[in-house]
Amino acid sequence: MRTPGLTTGRRAARVAGALIGLALGAVVILPAVVVLSPGLSTGQAGGALTALAVALALTAALGAGAFGHLLVPAGSGPVPGLPAPLILDTSALIDGRIRDIVETGFLDGRLLVAGSVLRELQNIADSPDPQRRARGRRGLEVLAALKSMPGVSVDVAPAPSPAARDVDHELVELARSCAGRLLTTDFNLNRVARVRDVPVLNVNDLAHALRPAILPGETLRVSILKEGREPHQGVAYLDDGTMIVVEDGRPLVGRTVDIVVTSALQTAAGRMFFARSEGGTRSERRESAL
Repeated sequence: MRTPGLTTGRRAARVAGALIGLALGAVVILPAVVVLSPGLSTGQAGGALTALAVALALTAALGAGAFGHLLVPAGSGPVPGLPAPLILDTSALIDGRIRDIVETGFLDGRLLVAGSVLRELQNIADSPDPQRRARGRRGLEVLAALKSMPGVSVDVAPAPSPAARDVDHELVELARSCAGRLLTTDFNLNRVARVRDVPVLNVNDLAHALRPAILPGETLRVSILKEGREPHQGVAYLDDGTMIVVEDGRPLVGRTVDIVVTSALQTAAGRMFFARSEGGTRSERRESAL
């Protein structure tokens, strides 16, 4: 029978507590019963032993269930049956989308935050620059929100090695020491971690993967917001920020129109699409008129 809301670690802690209680009952309680009550029969002594041992076992098991998370210290190695911890860096906390991902239930388990990340956030939040200060405070607010969410535990991990030269190297060493995964939006940290064979979850990669698939020939309704680089081009954007270059869309700036996607281009920043208005381009309309 599975207990709702009871993690694998806490189940193991309760079993361990029960075994410890039974062992203590056999080693400590039985001699005490014999010494203090020599007149008891064997059956009475056995009954008393059984009752006390069960009570002690239940107490130890419940206590281990309540404090079982303390049996897995921050920075320790992987625990069988538990997922690898996720190590949050400064950029992921300031970005803030990790809070939304956890709220949707797509991510749970154990989150680790290095002490150097907390110090870096504090320094940013104390910056005299208003924009930088706002970013630091947002990171601290996101961390506080994560700690209050059910389904996740947020621990502050000590530095794994005093030889770590900076925050990025400390995070990589922490991930290696506990077989964890880094969660970041930092491009350089992503590359360093992969070179060191540390698994990385990049929130930007997740955002790109969740963008809707758009195929050539598909019809979309968009608002042409500005002129493009080339003559007669207009530019529109999807809700997720994907740019669409509309041929002959310059006269349509400020209007909402139907377009037909003609092709796509993969760039370092993501995908962009090319399209034409549903009525066709000027050349196509001229050819049809002839």
